[in-house]
Amino acid sequence: YRHNLACGDVEGKFDILFNRVRAIQKKSGNFDLLLCVGNFFGSTPDAEWEEYKTGIKKAPIQTYVLGANNQETVKYFQDADGCELAENITYLGRKGIFTGSSGLQIVYLSGTESLNEPVPGYNFSPKDVSSLRTMLCTTSQFKGVDILLTSPWPKYVGNFGNSSGEVDTKKCGSALASSLAMGLKPRYHFAALEKTYYERLPYRNHIVLQENAQHATRFIALANVGNPEKKKYLYAFSIVPMKLMDAAELVKQPPDVTENPYRKSGQEASIGKQIPAPVEESACQFFFDLNEKQGRKRSSTGRDSKSSPHPKQPRKPPQPPGPCWFCLASPEVEKHLVVSIGTHCYLALAKGGLSDDHVLILPIGHYQSVVELSAEVVEEVEKYKATLRQFFKSRGKRCVVFERNYKSHHLQLQVIPVPVSCCATDDIKDAFITQAQEQQIELLEIPEHSDIKQIAQPGTAYFYVELDTGEKLFHRIKKNFPLQFGREVLASEAILNIPGKSDWRQCQISKEDEETLARRFRKDFEPYDFTLDD
Repeated sequence: YRHNLACGDVEGKFDILFNRVRAIQKKSGNFDLLLCVGNFFGSTPDAEWEEYKTGIKKAPIQTYVLGANNQETVKYFQDADGCELAENITYLGRKGIFTGSSGLQIVYLSGTESLNEPVPGYNFSPKDVSSLRTMLCTTSQFKGVDILLTSPWPKYVGNFGNSSGEVDTKKCGSALASSLAMGLKPRYHFAALEKTYYERLPYRNHIVLQENAQHATRFIALANVGNPEKKKYLYAFSIVPMKLMDAAELVKQPPDVTENPYRKSGQEASIGKQIPAPVEESACQFFFDLNEKQGRKRSSTGRDSKSSPHPKQPRKPPQPPGPCWFCLASPEVEKHLVVSIGTHCYLALAKGGLSDDHVLILPIGHYQSVVELSAEVVEEVEKYKATLRQFFKSRGKRCVVFERNYKSHHLQLQVIPVPVSCCATDDIKDAFITQAQEQQIELLEIPEHSDIKQIAQPGTAYFYVELDTGEKLFHRIKKNFPLQFGREVLASEAILNIPGKSDWRQCQISKEDEETLARRFRKDFEPYDFTLDD
């Protein structure tokens, strides 16, 4: 079981909230996460927040918060993709999926509903909701998610349920949030903004006698922190991640389960109308042929299609919320730079690379960082790393791998070969540490066998280097970080001695030259490329 806390509108009362959490943890032991919905910041002066922001005070638990619901608090949430606001306090972002270290899947949608374009920074639109639905619901294996976080209540949530008190759920709340809850089938859905506590009876997600049993959903609305009426604002719950549960256990129906509040002939139409249906896409569209000359189409499993007429369709990888330069399925990808394609990852030459053989390992699906990768993707990333080490070793080079999870949307693992004649591994390590110190960056050595997932929570910004000996250096990005830091160190006189090349934009070459380099790399790498083994 994972023990978590959910909280309603904090409205800037951070001390009251965190003191309460400390008291609960003292009594009941530690919780994994605190999830805050509604207004995290209030219209009160910021003196209290400054103490957390500057580190004088610290949240006693990993805290994840939704973004602004009004113009006056937009200023606190500068980065639409989420960022660390203070130690242990992370803004999740405008919308997306966050997977906890235990495998708990949490979908979040910040702001309140707006049907007007352009959408202000504190609202979400029908497009946002349909893109979240498309990201998740288009696979046949999709069963639901563990937790859904929205600030507004979903409209109609009181239908068929126990009384919601003063709140009239036919008039108040967001129909888009209802549509999202209907599609995502969360096991828990938390909301706030109405300054009251309402725990709805659990409702079912399947149509009785027409569909197989599915798990029930519990909707819980929370009051505001420190409210004088002592309405409940903090809710403790224990949950085993869905993907670790036995199917029969998961679909057990609670005795007080009700009909689905959003499924009603008249309203179904009103909820459905605002949401374009998600488009089904074939999972095979990501794989284009790199080996025209051998005249064989690689199926998505990386085997020869002649031998298996029905390649097993892999699970559809996560989709980006908008255009992405690195999703293999997306039109923005510069396909001529791709040099090898596996089942879950691919290899591409870096644009404006530090050298002709500077490559990137990228996941095919839209993952933001190594921390978020599923096990089978991690396995293939490791396979690519090992293969590249071998390949570069045969050419008298050792490779340095680094990742910057900061102001980036799609994971890029940079793999840069350094000629053995240039310097020893220790020199590379020293250069990273020295140049980090000069820029007040705390680069820590972490145990070789430690998994980065144990160190960084999803959503945390970080920079990470791995040397050919397996030694690893890690920096948790608190606020700002020089975007080209990894390149600057490797380009410096201590290592490759090409200081002019620290910015990739200075190193761009023509598309023809890129094609030539990619062809050459493919040919050299072919004997090592495990994706070509039949």
